[in-house]
Amino acid sequence: MKIAAPARRHRRLALAPMIDVVFLLMVFFMLAARFGAEAVLPLMPGGTAAGAGWSGPPRLVDIRPGGLALNGAETDLAALPGRLAPLMADPGDPVVLRPRDGADVQRLVDVAGALRAAGIGTLLVVEAAPQ
Repeated sequence: MKIAAPARRHRRLALAPMIDVVFLLMVFFMLAARFGAEAVLPLMPGGTAAGAGWSGPPRLVDIRPGGLALNGAETDLAALPGRLAPLMADPGDPVVLRPRDGADVQRLVDVAGALRAAGIGTLLVVEAAPQ
């Protein structure tokens, strides 16, 4: 005697729960996404300032994780614009920023933002040579 298995009913796929999950994920990612930039650091492409000549004394700011140095002399961020002022004939004179010893990008942005807030307009970022 052969016993037959009960007939399987084919159920239709319920799309409503899947649509709910997709909608909730879409709402989550829309709320978690950033709309617009919080801060913008204006940069010129390399080589655009090559025609401008350097005038005046050197203005080299070394950016390190532990502090700053202006032309080799240690300084802090609050005093940096005041120490740069006597070295500049015009606020448009370039200042060279050189991150060193593993300084992170946020430190560079903080220094550039402080100098721009002080009215120093032309900032050149250079890569430090490997030591």
